[in-house]
Amino acid sequence: MENTVAIVTDDPGWHGRELQQAFAARGYDTRYLSLTECRLDLSAPGLVILPGFEREWPVGVFVRGVPGGTLDQVILRLDVLHALKDLGLVVYNDARAVERTVDKAMTSFLLKRHGIPTPDTWVCESEPQARAIVIREIGRGQRLVMKPLFGSQGVGVTLIESPSAMPNPKDFRGVFYLQSFIDRPDGDWRDWRVFVIGGRAEAAMIRRNGYWITNRAQGGRCEPAELSGELTHLAEAAVRAVDMDYAGVDLLQDGEGRWLVTEVNSIPAWKGLQSVCGFNVAERLVDHFLSLVAGSRVLEVVP
Repeated sequence: MENTVAIVTDDPGWHGRELQQAFAARGYDTRYLSLTECRLDLSAPGLVILPGFEREWPVGVFVRGVPGGTLDQVILRLDVLHALKDLGLVVYNDARAVERTVDKAMTSFLLKRHGIPTPDTWVCESEPQARAIVIREIGRGQRLVMKPLFGSQGVGVTLIESPSAMPNPKDFRGVFYLQSFIDRPDGDWRDWRVFVIGGRAEAAMIRRNGYWITNRAQGGRCEPAELSGELTHLAEAAVRAVDMDYAGVDLLQDGEGRWLVTEVNSIPAWKGLQSVCGFNVAERLVDHFLSLVAGSRVLEVVP
């Protein structure tokens, strides 16, 4: 389909509508596509079956969500995205980017490996090992945060102020992702979200809250923020470290004003950012996506 884009999502919502309108303004139709309905069919010419695209491929695939499920189901859904890219389609962001950032441990590893300042982090399965880390760090006067390895919007994030406050590992699917808690002595709880498209920081906002979890979904207020030199540099470097087309990069400052990158999101929301920036975020995303489509190679296999 020469002018149709597949938007991968199970819940289009506001973001799906924004993308649909932005693509329409540039002369492209869109269809929502659920990965739960896609399949590999090695007896078919195209090898991958996309409902609604049986006769002709979309020009590209814009990923807005990979639904959860069993390990096997999630792997299959990512396999579909891997296969589509291998067949020549633009997949934005691709499966490799999703894999690297949906997993907080790998994101933290890649940030540290590439010299991006990030809070000290420990990840393990052993409860005795995790408890020893907690006892050691709290003994040094350092509180810790425990986060779900796979999670978003601040859900399940827990502050550990004493060894007895360690949460039940069953609530975290048996993995301890522990990170140094970055305190704000002035009580001004805030972090920064920088939106990076095509390797360039395009906009930023501050998220403030009455307590230390600042996610918009947890009541954080969005305020406009300037893209300062160091903020821009670190956000762009973080995206290069994990290698993706677009991202929402979360940063905060410690008590001495040093910047730290805490997360890189491969399927970032931008409703809050849209409310405080001076341009249409979806249109800028669509323009970059279409520039990649224009330079993509011809498919080796067609449906």
